[in-house]
Amino acid sequence: MTATEFTLTDLKRILREGAGADESVDLDGDIDDISFENLGYESLALLETGTRIEREYGITLQDSDLAVTRTPRALIGDVNALLHRDPQGALRD
Repeated sequence: MTATEFTLTDLKRILREGAGADESVDLDGDIDDISFENLGYESLALLETGTRIEREYGITLQDSDLAVTRTPRALIGDVNALLHRDPQGALRD
């Protein structure tokens, strides 16, 4: 799949499909700046999420980047930065 934008809606779908959702967390709320830890997603769940994003969007996320990504907003920014680069690493127009 060649996507041009990764959104919060995309991330929520992938989180639910891959790791499920803690019943005490409302993923439909304003979660952009809530830490993944507070949302109930530990490192293993984030690695699974990263793998699903890579497969679906045709990008490569570094495990070390996922380990330091703390919020949905940060992960969305990382994914979009990769989507907007060509295979040689240059930014696309």
